[in-house]
Amino acid sequence: MAHRRHALLCLFFFRLCFDICDGHFAVPLKIYLGKFNFSRDVDLTPLQQTPGVGGKLLSLASDPAGIVNFLDMVNNLEGDSGRGYYIEMSIGTPAQKLNILVDTGSSNFAVASTPHPFITHYFNTSLSTTFRPTGRTVAVRYTQGNWEGGLGIDRVSIPKGPNQSIVINIAAISASEGFYLPGVNWQGILGMAYPLLARPDSSVEPFFNSVVRQTGIPDIFSLQMCGAGVSAGGATDPPGGSLIMGGAEPTLYRGVMWYTPIKEEWYYQVEVLKLEVGEQGLNLDCSEYNMDKAIVDSGTTLLRLPANVFNAVVDAITRTSMIQDFSSGFWEGTKLACWMKGETPWRFFPKISIYLRASNTSESFRITILPQLYIQPITDVDSTLDCFRFGVSSSANGLVIGATVMEGFYVVFDRAQKRVGFAVSSCAVSGGAALSEIAGPFSASDVGTDCAGGSLNEPLLWVISYAMMALCATILLTLLLLLVMPCRRRHRSGDITDQSSLVRHRIK
Repeated sequence: MAHRRHALLCLFFFRLCFDICDGHFAVPLKIYLGKFNFSRDVDLTPLQQTPGVGGKLLSLASDPAGIVNFLDMVNNLEGDSGRGYYIEMSIGTPAQKLNILVDTGSSNFAVASTPHPFITHYFNTSLSTTFRPTGRTVAVRYTQGNWEGGLGIDRVSIPKGPNQSIVINIAAISASEGFYLPGVNWQGILGMAYPLLARPDSSVEPFFNSVVRQTGIPDIFSLQMCGAGVSAGGATDPPGGSLIMGGAEPTLYRGVMWYTPIKEEWYYQVEVLKLEVGEQGLNLDCSEYNMDKAIVDSGTTLLRLPANVFNAVVDAITRTSMIQDFSSGFWEGTKLACWMKGETPWRFFPKISIYLRASNTSESFRITILPQLYIQPITDVDSTLDCFRFGVSSSANGLVIGATVMEGFYVVFDRAQKRVGFAVSSCAVSGGAALSEIAGPFSASDVGTDCAGGSLNEPLLWVISYAMMALCATILLTLLLLLVMPCRRRHRSGDITDQSSLVRHRIK
């Protein structure tokens, strides 16, 4: 009877431990680039604005150490929010030139290494005398698209970047699905986020970490994205913006730079305190805006909002705009809204404001985009109509400040001081009028002290998951030993040959 109770007790704990480990703590990695929210029926490439010339401040010309010249990097990006912003890079020996998408929402540097119908050229690793494969494979799956390939090391330089060749980790993409898209002019992706997002693990040093370590430049980079507004109207695209490595270039912004703390160093996670539509609040708890994170991501086309926040924004726009008959398809991103040629709809829509916690955590500041940034013009739809898409979408992966918002601001990723800065971009203008605004400080006393603390973020869940699995493994081993020990007392002459194996649940 004692043995029976012992066995039943062991089985109870075994089942409990199995239930805990069997998926309750599986945490899928949610890397969302969302670069191209295209309809199948129309080309949703947004129109592009020629960067304006502005800013009365004098340029620093270089970082304080004099290693890089910021002015050499101005206008080194091409593209727009619909096609992505990309930079020309020289890879390998002899150099092979490729255009690489700049993405602050991931951490791998990956380039096409085989032909693909949607790209014009690729990095041929066999032609580079300095390429060294590491023997490791890597696969990255985004919410839209995925790729896989082999890891290697090679030399890279940026014609309009730091004047130095850098040895970096490269993922040579050999297979992909939904990653390259028709009409884009880039052949790889440059992940600028932290090592925690690198795949297959954080031992793969991201590109910018390598740049800082090998060149000695400050651990800061900044982005100006100039694809908002009207059509370029020319056969060739104007410069799409600037990626400044090592600091910030004062001629690329106007007014004061406002900083918000980086909450966690994986994505560039920040803390959103509230949203306003036409100066009217949404009356939501601040934790709703940070569910399950709020990040700044240049690789995401739209302003993406958690479902409750998105619905509240659409309701507020519907109430405050002068147009009441919009199809739900327009808000959902499946339909366009069109007016007769020459008519502009922006006067019908309100401004959208995002409040971010300031460096002084008892205060906040407000970044505001005008309708020209989120009611986005679409080309080549109808010769008699001007059509537009809604530049905001619902998200299951948290709030994402994507290109829709970033095009209005010069954004500084100050990793050295763990903060992200925003200032009005010198190129966010249309007809001489600014398309974005920034203001502050405002008191943050009416919101919680930690709006991002209401839910566990993914790195913490990873730790919890592995800790629980380790606990389960320890309990299982103990129970197995307890079950076997009575048998050993009865059969001392027999050898124990059965081995317990732990199944490792790899969390992706």
